[in-house]
Amino acid sequence: MKYLLVAAAAASLVLPAYADEPAPIPSPGEIAAAAPAGDWIAIAPSDMLVMDLVPDVKGKPRRVVIQLMPSPFSQGWIGNIRKLAAAHWWDGTSVNRVQDNYVAQWGDATEKKALPEGLAVVPESAYVVTDSDSYETVVNGNVVTRLSKSAADRLLARREKSSRTSIFDAGFNPGTDAYAPAVAFESGWPIGLDDRKVLEPRWPLHCYGAVGVGRNMSPDTGSGAELYTVIGHAPRHLDRNIAVVGRVISGIEHLSSLPRGTGALGFYESEGERVQISSIRLASDLPVADQPKFEYLSTESDSFARYADARANRRDPFFIKPAGGADICNIPVPIRPVAAK
Repeated sequence: MKYLLVAAAAASLVLPAYADEPAPIPSPGEIAAAAPAGDWIAIAPSDMLVMDLVPDVKGKPRRVVIQLMPSPFSQGWIGNIRKLAAAHWWDGTSVNRVQDNYVAQWGDATEKKALPEGLAVVPESAYVVTDSDSYETVVNGNVVTRLSKSAADRLLARREKSSRTSIFDAGFNPGTDAYAPAVAFESGWPIGLDDRKVLEPRWPLHCYGAVGVGRNMSPDTGSGAELYTVIGHAPRHLDRNIAVVGRVISGIEHLSSLPRGTGALGFYESEGERVQISSIRLASDLPVADQPKFEYLSTESDSFARYADARANRRDPFFIKPAGGADICNIPVPIRPVAAK
């Protein structure tokens, strides 16, 4: 029998495939790569923060690009961040904390550098959004997608052409989460929801690559001058306790690969350990030729619905058994650079 199996296997390498053989099942990455151009949304230069660290020991540039969160989330802190970048406040500061499986943090290690005038003091209530100017798609009691009213109008127009308009329809159940009654995607970002059947409140999530605002003890909420990014397992217990203001979309390896700090909470204990920051600018303030260009896959698109389903139920050849679900942080929104024309 062993020889028959081997012979059959060998024959399969030379025999032509039958026409009725099932098509290969695409991976999540292949689904995203095949998404039509209309399903991708360009990220405005004014919504990207560009951090240039000093070159590494081999002289290689180290650039980190951060996408800032859209309205209505965390706008008080983001307004401060825009002012700090415009004032070139971060130039000459440093990455001063790298804690394994947690965060890399940067800012003024001395805590003595004067801040620009006019920074807002943001209340703790701003950790969540309570506006009602949005539209919801509800499936089986779960809030699945959240859109502005203008975006909702566009989605309703597309419904006539497609029966699948939400990630829930594709097999991913966003109502199952350990840290929130429900989770969903809004304008390309993962968010938590306080109740599956109502609109408000909602808040951004601490997934891998998320950028947050360092702070002291409550009621302090941080100014935005001290920032960190998640470089380990998603610390969702920080949701609604610290402001999320963006996510790293390029260059996170320049932060996640740094030596771990040996001080408490991963802080570096000497100046020589810290990585200096050359500059942090809004991309829109850089020369046009130096502005990074990225786009993300619309989370309201059918392509994203298929992608989310594939992340939750891996059926491509490597996998033996689909998981039947996924943590929302394990469904990272596809983001890709745009080639210069």
